[in-house]
Amino acid sequence: MILPFTIFHMIIVLIISPPLASAQDQIIVARDGCNSTCGYVYIPFPFGMNRPHCYAHKWFEIECKSDKNSSHIPKPYLKSLNLEVTNFHPYSSMVEIKNPVYRSNCHKNKISSHSSKTVTLTDSPFIYSQAENTFLAVGCNSLAFLQSNGTTVGGCVSICDDNNSSNFNFNIGRDGCNGRYCCKTSLPSHLSEFNATIRGLSEHNSDGCGYALIASSYSLRLDSPIMSNYETEEKLKELKNKEYVPALLEWEILNDMLINSTFQLPPDCYDSNVTSLSNRNTGKQCRCSSWQQDDDFDSPYLDGEYYGNPYIAGGCKDTDTVPKYYFHKNNRWKKWVIVGISSSLGSIGFLIGLLFLYKVLKRRMIKKRKEKFFKRNGGLLLQKRMSSGEVNVDRTTLFTLKNLKKATDNFNKDRVLGKGGQGTVYKGMLVDGKIVAVKRFKVEGNVEEFINEFIILSQINNRNVVKLLGCCLETEIPLLVYEFIPNGNLFEYLHDQNEDIPMTWDIRLRIACEVGGALFYLHSVASQPIYHRDVKSTNILLDEKYRAKLADFGASRIISIEATHLTTMVQGTFGYLDPEYFYTSQFTEKSDVYSFGVVLAELLTGKKPISSTKISGESQNLASYFVQCIEENMLFDIMDKRVTKGGEKEHITAVANLAFRCLEINGRKRPTMKEVTLELEGIRGFNKNLNAQQNDEEIEFSGIEQCQPWDGFSASNSLPIMSSQTHSEVMHILAI
Repeated sequence: MILPFTIFHMIIVLIISPPLASAQDQIIVARDGCNSTCGYVYIPFPFGMNRPHCYAHKWFEIECKSDKNSSHIPKPYLKSLNLEVTNFHPYSSMVEIKNPVYRSNCHKNKISSHSSKTVTLTDSPFIYSQAENTFLAVGCNSLAFLQSNGTTVGGCVSICDDNNSSNFNFNIGRDGCNGRYCCKTSLPSHLSEFNATIRGLSEHNSDGCGYALIASSYSLRLDSPIMSNYETEEKLKELKNKEYVPALLEWEILNDMLINSTFQLPPDCYDSNVTSLSNRNTGKQCRCSSWQQDDDFDSPYLDGEYYGNPYIAGGCKDTDTVPKYYFHKNNRWKKWVIVGISSSLGSIGFLIGLLFLYKVLKRRMIKKRKEKFFKRNGGLLLQKRMSSGEVNVDRTTLFTLKNLKKATDNFNKDRVLGKGGQGTVYKGMLVDGKIVAVKRFKVEGNVEEFINEFIILSQINNRNVVKLLGCCLETEIPLLVYEFIPNGNLFEYLHDQNEDIPMTWDIRLRIACEVGGALFYLHSVASQPIYHRDVKSTNILLDEKYRAKLADFGASRIISIEATHLTTMVQGTFGYLDPEYFYTSQFTEKSDVYSFGVVLAELLTGKKPISSTKISGESQNLASYFVQCIEENMLFDIMDKRVTKGGEKEHITAVANLAFRCLEINGRKRPTMKEVTLELEGIRGFNKNLNAQQNDEEIEFSGIEQCQPWDGFSASNSLPIMSSQTHSEVMHILAI
């Protein structure tokens, strides 16, 4: 049955299909009368050269010029930004540029250093794509900082443990670029300016040449499961001698470009906010409406194989290829087959047989693909852990890809809630009307973080931990489904001055109690201790009542009850990382306590964990600065005005003293999360009593000493001991 079908299909393709080249010739790339090529690169509208008619705006003007130092073949440059372009992707609104590599201590290298050059896209319609690029640093015992607008917005640390590292004789092993010889991290959202600096871990520590860069994840492919350790090492050595690397910029047609413009966008264009985080409609992006993925067949080949320019009228063309003949429901070969065989009644039965065989083969291929994805995404391991009782099956669901596509409108860009190092989170609505958050992991084939987060969250039942609803393993990239948390994260409300909710002292104290209680639950109440390993304000979500929900357990680990620490590669976020863990690679429950201490300092001061000083512009660590201010009796000099305005100094001082103890360099001197939570609940209990007494003028205030003037108030003042009644209430709360 298969052989006749294949031969018949090939004959139909050869007879009725137009040559691929002629189909491509019909695609409209540029506007009438405009050049569409520069050297070997096609220049699609809204980009253009020479005449204003050929491009949408000055930002999209291309200058075609030769580089005399390399060859006489002309190359396209974004004229306003003086950036060389190597490729255009109008169907995804991306442009590939040559991005500089930043070096340090590479004096013997012939390639020039770019430490003084800053790539600036400010006020342009371009930004670095967060989803498609990676910040990478290579070197030994060095810190690489990603900087934008004079502020450190990211970075990573790279350490070495042998004597050959300075000559780039790597021995990466199976860890990849996760802190040993090299490190990488995701980009912040809406990055429009880029610079990088590299420093040793100490002033006298210099272990040879180091370099940092932003490059497209596809061009690096360091995490690809098909790349061997040797290939990864060779890739890093190649980067050492490169002056530029490919990076992807995302763009949009800004709204002010359309005012008094001579061109009109096609009707399939939609609103976008590529260049702004706060404004939901800053411009337009376009796509070919004919590009639709088959609901019954999840194929990346079909996703990417379409041609045309959606930014110009008539630019979208339906170019048929052999794979599309095979799988697409509405391809022209069916119409031609029907016309060809309808002249004979006997051919009708033959056609029915072909259609039946087509559906059988299609179902079989879909089934095999789903089985392959299920195995590759750790499905067998997950089933084994489910059967062993590690995963609570009653609280999790295996969702189908079809249902999640429907819930997220086929993972529409408009449904994106956020992007991070692990992947992209989409808002979705299930068939029963329930709103959910769907996390689509970023790296294909690397499923350790996915399996780890699924297993940990399936065992947790705490009201202040984000709830896992289920997962989907039958697609190329695994998916996790969570409860939807509508009000963003704590970082946004503390540092972006969001006026939707005033971050009063009462609210901050309640959030601190809720997060502390969640960590106490993980450390001491769960069936096995769980170390979160990435406690920070961006991982604290706020629900519809602004209650705290601890999230992002990709780096978390379950340990045995007898264990006292976890020895692992250093991993975490700058500003929150326990210094003792950084130097010993031993993560303990007190490491989570340190990170929580930084969150308490954020709540008290309203300052970011890493910020730049106004005078010198150097990076400032909040934890060190907070401890220094307390030791110098300058606590209230750095307090957030919203805290001092609404809180009693005794309560504020008590929380500050608690944060001070959490930030002890020696982990043994830090309190446990149980002790932290008890103290916070005690302070909150006194705060509630005080508010109630202030609202009732007839009740005298007797539980706390009379308020002293702010001037000269010492950070050493402490809160009175809690009453037995308050203590019992706290223990009741912790038991929930």
